[in-house]
Amino acid sequence: VQLVESGGGLVQAGGSLRLSCAASGRLFSSMNLGWFRQAPGKEREFVAAISRSGYTTNYADSVKGRFTISRDNAKNTALLEMSSLKPEDTAVYYCAADVRTLVVKTTTSGYDHWGQGTQVTVSS
Repeated sequence: VQLVESGGGLVQAGGSLRLSCAASGRLFSSMNLGWFRQAPGKEREFVAAISRSGYTTNYADSVKGRFTISRDNAKNTALLEMSSLKPEDTAVYYCAADVRTLVVKTTTSGYDHWGQGTQVTVSS
């Protein structure tokens, strides 16, 4: 499975960004997908996840109400729409795929495949 993130950049606090994750190499609808982020000096942390069908989603408390995860199985693409961004959202954002289980996971160990990451910087 190959995952490629895009859409990162520099934005002012309160602004919005939309991240995309393009997947290939396996039937897209057979994978749960997650977004994680890692700030300098910190561990990689869970942001959001979505089930194969898109019916089930899960969010970290820190992003609930501000971020929305979605997927388009016909286009092999997942999105993370981020609004009301804060400086503490600054991090490298990674897309991840779980091809083994049906349960939507919130830990890094629950995912088998990772993208290279895209930088999101929120200025104050």
